[in-house]
Amino acid sequence: MKFADPYITNNGGQRAHVALTELSTLWLNTGTLCNLACKNCYIKSTPSNDRLSYLSLTEVLPYLDEIQRDGYKTREIGITGGEPFMNPEILAIMQACLSEGFKLLVLTNAMRPMMRPRIQAGLLDLKKVYSEALTLRVSVDHFTQSRHEEERGLASWAPMIKGLKWLSTNKFQIDIAGRTLWGESEAELREGFAALFQQQSISIDALDAKQLTLFPEMNEDTQVPEISTECWDILGVSANDMMCASSRMVVKHKGQEKPSVMACTLLAYDEQFDMGSTLGEASKSVQLNHPHCAKFCVLGGGSCSA
Repeated sequence: MKFADPYITNNGGQRAHVALTELSTLWLNTGTLCNLACKNCYIKSTPSNDRLSYLSLTEVLPYLDEIQRDGYKTREIGITGGEPFMNPEILAIMQACLSEGFKLLVLTNAMRPMMRPRIQAGLLDLKKVYSEALTLRVSVDHFTQSRHEEERGLASWAPMIKGLKWLSTNKFQIDIAGRTLWGESEAELREGFAALFQQQSISIDALDAKQLTLFPEMNEDTQVPEISTECWDILGVSANDMMCASSRMVVKHKGQEKPSVMACTLLAYDEQFDMGSTLGEASKSVQLNHPHCAKFCVLGGGSCSA
């Protein structure tokens, strides 16, 4: 059976692993609760899924301290969910990250949780002080309303557009996360998004791979090859380019006394990717023993970082 043994592939080869070369990005999953229940959410966030509890500021601070104390060369903090703006302490967590000098990337659907007056005021305050260090990445699955709502549900388009336009009007740094679910070429997708941004007067360059990231799809039921050590040369890719070579994610599993550090943003629930409670414990190599490792990272070239 594929992906059964963390060290040996199904055909007897040595499973590929990835060493942490430098902790460039630390991700914080602020909780899996979300205002949406998307059709293909990789982390299965919904209005009722609290398998990952809200992270608190007091739980985040020790990781920021560990970075400084132990000399990690971390440049970026990423915040994901769920919908991060549902976390009651999100503004305080953002303030703490920015005040320590990190660049901050926050993933959001830009809908009602972000558009509450308290959150809007807090975001504007943070932008005044930390402007260039703060980026918000908005999930826009497709440049058409019908396909976006096919994934995110009816009536999800207009609130997203409203939030996106608010961010653009107030001159926040914005990135977009799109999907490749429907089979268009990259050129077709970028052209379609460019037309949308122009129509809505949104200041985003759809041809810029950072400003518009197009993510490969992930489906655990899809048959994908296992990655052995020989695959690096066969595929012409490097272990050092994989997401787990430069990032880790802090989560708090429901019922857990303290947070855990996971190997990857995509594998929040799989115990084999729970690497301990500190960054030091989580600095060991990662065995690529999951379909997402092959489909998203090695074959798809995906990365959640900026």
